[in-house]
Amino acid sequence: MEKKKKTIGFNIIKDDPTGGHGGFGAGVLSLENVSPVIIDVEAGEAFVDMGAMHARSAVERGIKFLPNRDEVPNGKPYWIVWVTIEQKEDGPYYAGVTACEMTVDREARRGYKLLPEHVNRLDKSLKRHIIVDHMDEKSKRVLADFLKKHDIEMWNRSSEELKKGLEGEK
Repeated sequence: MEKKKKTIGFNIIKDDPTGGHGGFGAGVLSLENVSPVIIDVEAGEAFVDMGAMHARSAVERGIKFLPNRDEVPNGKPYWIVWVTIEQKEDGPYYAGVTACEMTVDREARRGYKLLPEHVNRLDKSLKRHIIVDHMDEKSKRVLADFLKKHDIEMWNRSSEELKKGLEGEK
């Protein structure tokens, strides 16, 4: 089996779906601006997997998820981070960044995640919230490095709340 190379690929903002007229669909949040970034906590790696939008990422496939952490004692830790990209006058930036916990025991084909939390955090990301304070420090650094590597200008245009949330006080 050929191993696919992990690529960094965010959903880039498309043109205004209302064509600027502000009629039907104006003010509606679009999923086109969101990308799920998966962080493998142990490996210290981050990658985009669009399959996570429908709980079908490479990490999630073939796993039965349970809402009780104790039922997956040997689960490998992951974060799914919903990253929403918005447009400012001076260019795109990371507007909403919210993290959700997930563990996967590939051997047992079981995992732990709270689906309502994942749905709510996706919604919060779309609404420009930053929710990263519950992440471990190593994963925060991995995510900050990943976002900078993807586009340092987008990082620079992002909120101080995001930067402090992932890098601490500078």
